[in-house]
Amino acid sequence: MSRRPSNPARRSTATGISGASFRPKSRPSSLLSVVLGALGVILVVGYLFRGSGLSGTSREAVAGIDASIGNTCTMELLRAIPILKKAYGASMRKVLHVGLDTCSVVSNLLKDDDTEAWGVEPYDLEDPSGSCKSLVHRGIVRVADIKFSLPYRENSFSLVIVSDAVDYLSPKYLNKTLSDLARVSSDGLVIFTGFPGHSRANVAELSKFGRPAKMRSSSWWGRFFVQTSLMENEAAVKKFEQVATESTYIPRCQVFHLKSFR
Repeated sequence: MSRRPSNPARRSTATGISGASFRPKSRPSSLLSVVLGALGVILVVGYLFRGSGLSGTSREAVAGIDASIGNTCTMELLRAIPILKKAYGASMRKVLHVGLDTCSVVSNLLKDDDTEAWGVEPYDLEDPSGSCKSLVHRGIVRVADIKFSLPYRENSFSLVIVSDAVDYLSPKYLNKTLSDLARVSSDGLVIFTGFPGHSRANVAELSKFGRPAKMRSSSWWGRFFVQTSLMENEAAVKKFEQVATESTYIPRCQVFHLKSFR
């Protein structure tokens, strides 16, 4: 929280001017109150931006995203892209994103001339922008049901990043889907998923997603990864946490770093 403005009378006494000898007129007093109030607002706003973990680069990453996705893990992924680039280095040169509003994610990644990016949108594209239509026309983004195998060869991408996709899959399809995503990646799989108790879709969106989101705990995911032979990428976890700490970035979604199938 912001620090309260200090008491003017107490500050005056500390500098050798007593309250009795310093009697400002009403107009200067009102002006002082306005100035102190403005400074308080500035301090609060500054603190909120600092606490959000949004650096200048991260704010640029979020700019331009489709506002309809609201508070989702895809939005969180856009905040985290600068962190992922530092943590994964060269592994961020050839990326596949799978999830909600993949056009925004792919467009953001392609701003870096050294990065190649593709996207898979698991849901119907509703009123896509001109730039999104262009990505689809060029074959960079495709709409596909991720419950079935993706049309990519093994190790087609260095890194596969998933957001707002696995929360809507039942365990029956989750097993096959994650194994397939690990198959097409060579350096790892990063999953952004919601925390239990945090709904990511309202009633109006259920027709688009097909079913309500199932937010699972980290312990549930841990057991599931073991059962499906997906191993945690400990080196990537350590590097990501280190960069996140240095950047004062606090994830608003669960982030899992997994190894690819070799």
